[in-house]
Amino acid sequence: MRHLIWVCLVPLMLVAQEEIPIREEAKGTLEYKDFEKPESCASCHVDIYQQWTQSMMSQSYTHHWDEIEYFDLAEAHAEAVPELRPVVDGCNGCHTPMAFLAGDLPPARPEEGTRANEGVSCDVCHTIVHAKGDPPFNFSYQIDPGRLKYGNKPGLESPHHDTEYNAFYETSEYCADCHNEKSPFGVWVKSTQIEWKEGPYGRDNVTCQVCHMPRALGKNAKMAEQDTVSQHLFHGAHSPGKVAGAIEVRMHPKEREVPWDAVVVLEVQLFNGKCGHKVPSGSVEDRIMWLHVTATDAQGKTYHLPVDKKGFEGEEYTIASDVLAYQDMGVPLGKPDFKGVRREDVPIGDRIFRMPYFDPEGRMTIMQWNTKSLGVDYRIGPRETKIETYTWRLPDDIPVGKITFNAQLNFRKLVKPVADLLGVPEDESEIMPVNSTTTWVQVYEP
Repeated sequence: MRHLIWVCLVPLMLVAQEEIPIREEAKGTLEYKDFEKPESCASCHVDIYQQWTQSMMSQSYTHHWDEIEYFDLAEAHAEAVPELRPVVDGCNGCHTPMAFLAGDLPPARPEEGTRANEGVSCDVCHTIVHAKGDPPFNFSYQIDPGRLKYGNKPGLESPHHDTEYNAFYETSEYCADCHNEKSPFGVWVKSTQIEWKEGPYGRDNVTCQVCHMPRALGKNAKMAEQDTVSQHLFHGAHSPGKVAGAIEVRMHPKEREVPWDAVVVLEVQLFNGKCGHKVPSGSVEDRIMWLHVTATDAQGKTYHLPVDKKGFEGEEYTIASDVLAYQDMGVPLGKPDFKGVRREDVPIGDRIFRMPYFDPEGRMTIMQWNTKSLGVDYRIGPRETKIETYTWRLPDDIPVGKITFNAQLNFRKLVKPVADLLGVPEDESEIMPVNSTTTWVQVYEP
């Protein structure tokens, strides 16, 4: 008899009057042996397997930042604050589902080479039947491991397993299981699928799979006939090719020719014409995207231009400064007097596109499980254009001739001061160029 396992963790609220009950009935109900190893799929699904091995799905547990965040912050935090144990165990429901279902918690570190390292494996994804909730969140998938595998194509046969078409695989709700997440305080700390649903791509039913699993002509198995195949690379924020061009950048001056004592006013337009969700999305507590504008005069001297303030509530979190943040890391790090690190390593005055997360004491945090509230949402939504203005009084010694302006939009997967503090490899905080543009004005002597 086949048993359907519902996995739905709604985390414990740390405020009694708002408590949400935990449903952990799936934890420890299965064993690793109930799932096939990814290597067993490789002999038939050659290309799909190789794509998966270089995707973040295969690295969801072994990726260096995920390991550091889980063991050095989340696990250590649960040791110091036992009430956090259920939600920290729940991290594994998405990062290594087999370990959660097997009750192997916390799993061994990746260096031990256990099956937890398989992360989001082929058999995990293709034995999901459905998900609870509207929208689904916090790994609310219904999973049924066994000989029967599900997918998005009807009428397929395999010598190794049974196959069955499941329309759920063609929906964004399938992705929502792990790409929507609530903190223990009931705050949406990941809402990528919700952002999609509320935007133009959701209304047009251009699903997550269209962009992140694009179809191409090929074979999904060695013995199959040629057909359109969903690619299994799952490119997203970790892919420079996916990040590049995600936001279009344009810039123009209010006047093209100006006297040497003028005030130059520039407008920069940033258009999200590529992403069906907000940018940045996903782990927004980690991510940072910023606009850096410079001017270079006729003699080659370069000047940094700070963005004009707009005056909206919470704007201080969207303009780079040298303030300290992330003091709540002191608890898991065993540093009770921890003063924090710089909020972002970005030139002061640059515009930042982000949404800050705050801990129970109102301090900015990168620990999503410790997030009680959210700040201003100054990200760029799908098909949204943001305009940033730069007002620059020309220096007294500006030479006559052309001034060239450059606007560079950059992205980091993890704010650099946090990465440096925790010893995260540099590739996680390296600058990923998104887009750039130039314009010019001509300075004349009256």
